Amino acid sequence: MGDQIQFIVEKLNQEPFRKNYNLISFDSLESLQLLQLLSDVLGEIDPKHAVDIREELPEQTAKRMLNLLGILKYKPPGTVSDLSAFRQGLVTGSKPVIHPVLHWLLQRTNELKKRAYLARFLVKLEVPAEFLQDDTVADFNKQYEELMEAFKNLHKEHEQLKISGLSTAEIRRDISAMEEEKDQLAKRVERLKKRVETVQNHQRMLEIARHLRLEKEREESLAQQKQEQKSQLFQAEQRLRRAQVQLKEMQHVVADSKPESLMKKLEEEINFSSYLVTEKIPREMESKKTSVYFLQKVVAEPAMTQADLTALQSEINEVNAQINQLTEKRMIKCEPTDNKFSMYRQQASIISRKKEAKAEELQAAKEEMSSLERQMEQKSSQAHQLEGSEVLTDDEFKQYVSKLRSKNTFYKKKRLEIAEITAEYGILQRTEELLRQRHEATQQQLQAIEEKKGISGYSYTQEELERVSAVKSEMDEVKGQTLDNMSEMVKKLNAMVAEKKASLAPVIKELRQLRQNCQELTQECDEKKIQYDSCAAGLETNRSALEQEVKRLLEECAQEESNYRYINCMKRCLEIQLQRAKEEMKAYVSPDPQERRRAVREQYTRIILEQENLGKKLREKQKVVRESHGPNMKQMKMWQDFEQLMECKRECFLKQQNQAAIGQVIQEGGKDRLVL
Repeated sequence: MGDQIQFIVEKLNQEPFRKNYNLISFDSLESLQLLQLLSDVLGEIDPKHAVDIREELPEQTAKRMLNLLGILKYKPPGTVSDLSAFRQGLVTGSKPVIHPVLHWLLQRTNELKKRAYLARFLVKLEVPAEFLQDDTVADFNKQYEELMEAFKNLHKEHEQLKISGLSTAEIRRDISAMEEEKDQLAKRVERLKKRVETVQNHQRMLEIARHLRLEKEREESLAQQKQEQKSQLFQAEQRLRRAQVQLKEMQHVVADSKPESLMKKLEEEINFSSYLVTEKIPREMESKKTSVYFLQKVVAEPAMTQADLTALQSEINEVNAQINQLTEKRMIKCEPTDNKFSMYRQQASIISRKKEAKAEELQAAKEEMSSLERQMEQKSSQAHQLEGSEVLTDDEFKQYVSKLRSKNTFYKKKRLEIAEITAEYGILQRTEELLRQRHEATQQQLQAIEEKKGISGYSYTQEELERVSAVKSEMDEVKGQTLDNMSEMVKKLNAMVAEKKASLAPVIKELRQLRQNCQELTQECDEKKIQYDSCAAGLETNRSALEQEVKRLLEECAQEESNYRYINCMKRCLEIQLQRAKEEMKAYVSPDPQERRRAVREQYTRIILEQENLGKKLREKQKVVRESHGPNMKQMKMWQDFEQLMECKRECFLKQQNQAAIGQVIQEGGKDRLVL
């Protein structure tokens, strides 16, 4: 509690409150001053609450503060869990109530300001449902909700911009850094210009360098074009190869087949498709429908216990036993002709099962072949993207391995040569070091002799002149070599361009021929496709007619089956009702009294008599309750008055005890003062 009060005092002494409190002065504040302080803090959070509490009633102050605290989602601490006690403490300015509220508000002032600002626009007005029946009120309420949603979105965008926005200091630092880089680059360019201007014929050399850069860029573009043309050529070769394969297949089909064979193949495909449509697919659909029907029936039934499952299992066993008995009787009674028919039936069922299995295998093989073709195309395209060429065959791979072995031998030989050169380089380096040491010793002796003769520095000056002349001659040679190299490079580039053009000419010529062949093949393929489409359209028409007829027959079959099942159900219900009526009549006319009691008429008669007796008893009980209602209510009123009287006496007794305790405390305080 002391830490809480200290935190409150520190926050109140800071901006924007500046109250200049200490712990003693804050603890000695009266209830009205505490309420005014709480109102000031709430006014800092929401300016609408910056009011003087002396100008409003205590109930209005409490209501206003409670409303704002509810908007700010304040929850009273555990010691003041009762809301009525918290409200009473807020009205009277109780310290145990005000201090936790101040501590909570001062801990999160910025967050609560934001929440109070949003509450002005996001607290929804509750409109009664009867008012919303009016169209005008409903339209205004809808516009109000739309504006509230728009405000939410705008506020979110505003917060995101505040978070993601760059500060002006960072932008200024970036601008200053870029200006410094710009100045450094300008200075570097000036230095390079001055260095180049000192060289003779620098303009011509710059022009040659510019031409060299342009030629390099042109070379890169030509290389890129060459790569693109290679890829296009590869794609064209792939298309040509596929077209050739298709052409060979078509030629093979045309050469080996006649109209009769084509018609036979089409008849086989039609028979296979009609088998799928008329036999396999309807049978599968019927089995699926049956399974769905049984599943729906199982779902519709209530949950089954273990006893129900046991009963069903026993019933299934009994039905299976009956089926086995009937099968045995039929086998005993069957005639020889029936045996022959059964043999034929078994053969027919075996053939139909084999037919179904082969049809499924054929369909699976077709799907597998199409998937393998797709995988082959993907692998070939991936190999072309990775290697730039086709997948190697066995012979090509062996040639590649032999080339790798020869290159490996050549690599080992060159590696030995490099090792020998490295050893020789170490020897030469050691020799150079020894010669340098001897040269330094000779130079020292020469300097000593020059000092003795009085001509010190002569050898150094002579060496410097020789070095400068050598450097000048080297520079002249380098300039000449550079110009020669540039001219040779330009000649080489021109020769390479001419060579590339000459090498690409036959490829382009061949590509034109291939394009022409491709156009012819495409035209022929289009013609074949038109023929195929016309034939397929006729077959599709026949197939659609057959499908419609099959669909109509299936619908008629389903309708007839539904009618048959409905009639069977109605027949069974009528039989059950007729059986119940016969049993009822038999029991009713029976001379046996036990049998007559089982009749439904007798049972309902007994139930009617029992209900009439029960009604008589209830009416008598109602009469007794009506007669005793007045005295009972009077007695209950007397007991309530007696309870209020006793409660009043208890409160009076408690007040007397409290007054006696306060008087005793006052007397003890007076005695203590007298003693002092």
